[in-house]
Amino acid sequence: MTTSDDLVLVGRSSSHFTRTARLFALELGVPHEFRPVFDMTTTDPSTYAGNPALKVPVLIDAQGPLYGTENICRALTRRSGLGQRVVLRGAVDDRLVANAEELVLHAMGTGVILIVTTASGAHPAPPAKLRASLENALAFFDTNLNGVLAALPSDRLLSFFEAALFSLVTHLPFRKVMDPRAYARLMAFCASFADRASARATEYHFDQPPA
Repeated sequence: MTTSDDLVLVGRSSSHFTRTARLFALELGVPHEFRPVFDMTTTDPSTYAGNPALKVPVLIDAQGPLYGTENICRALTRRSGLGQRVVLRGAVDDRLVANAEELVLHAMGTGVILIVTTASGAHPAPPAKLRASLENALAFFDTNLNGVLAALPSDRLLSFFEAALFSLVTHLPFRKVMDPRAYARLMAFCASFADRASARATEYHFDQPPA
């Protein structure tokens, strides 16, 4: 039984969606248990804390499961009491920021599609448009990153965009989707963000069940 003081984050250490949520939990100092899903091929919703979409991450508290990275980040922010220093999606009324927030979620979803279709050996291969849209999103980030960051509050502790962008870009080489080293600004941003203790604690790896 989960009590009001218990918090469980169900996810995968190899997932950029999960990593974004874990970054929020760690940066905001929200105590929680991380419970990995070892087999993503199962179609039993109970494996995914009851999520009928068979997806992670899921946050479990006394109210039950909460699905989705963005929902989880909002819940963690409320629980932390640090909301004034956290920039959630949609909090900044700036067109460049809004576009960047939209594109980072699009790119994360596109990356998953490319991983799944490649792993399944799907024929025909994924449409070239998918990879082109991902590359275009990365080019947008690389070109506009300084402007997006400048539009965010300077006293922020964390923003959803930054956590998601770091998780996305570092996920691409980990899952061999593409090499992002051509995007110099993104590489510099990731190198800086990687110095955070939360980033070091959530380095990508494949979870292994207990022996």
